[in-house]
Amino acid sequence: MKKVAILQSNYIPWKGYFDIINSVDEFIIYDTMQYTKNDWRNRNQIKTAVGIQWLSIPVKIGGRISQNQTINQTQIADSGWSKKHWNAIKMNYAKSQYFKHYQTIFESLYAECSTESLLSLINYKFIIEINAILGIQTKISWDTDYGLIEGKTQRLVDLCQKVGADEYISGPAAKSYIQEDLFNQANIKLTWFDYSDYKEYTQLYPPFVHNVSVIDLIFNEGENAKMYLKSFNAINGGGG
Repeated sequence: MKKVAILQSNYIPWKGYFDIINSVDEFIIYDTMQYTKNDWRNRNQIKTAVGIQWLSIPVKIGGRISQNQTINQTQIADSGWSKKHWNAIKMNYAKSQYFKHYQTIFESLYAECSTESLLSLINYKFIIEINAILGIQTKISWDTDYGLIEGKTQRLVDLCQKVGADEYISGPAAKSYIQEDLFNQANIKLTWFDYSDYKEYTQLYPPFVHNVSVIDLIFNEGENAKMYLKSFNAINGGGG
């Protein structure tokens, strides 16, 4: 049984994103989709002593292609973003238990991404590095690796067929547009991922907030971070 998930890349995503990645055999980055403003593609949240802070990568939007601009076409507008983001992370997580353990990894990653011009590639680099930290071994590929057809649901089904998927794992937000019958006709099981019932972990600046970037979990729990993903608990017989 091969399980597959297909999602747009996000910037330093929350733990649920990596939970889906760890739940499948292949994760396909779906960045030929239209870029959407005020979404998770170029921004995410961290915790601070005065509440939630957004970290947003400035991107170029506009011109004749603005209505059809895809995520993988989206360019960075100001290279200074990486230094600002790293300084904000360092200031707010320096006192977390495992910050020093991962400091060099993330500092180097932000320095590397400061010269990258495409949002998709920045997101990809963070996803790959965070997968390694969490011990996630899922194959990561791009939708463009397989060729694309038209149709929202049909394109997903076609990608699943091309990679030999028996089961497609989807985030619950897609319920608003996915045509389940097309998966049934292709004999591909459609499963909705459940983002509920996550355990709380050690976190600075109470009260506890679940939907912040996964770096919050990593800096506070270190090597134990993966145990707060439901997919790891399921693998180890702890339920899910």
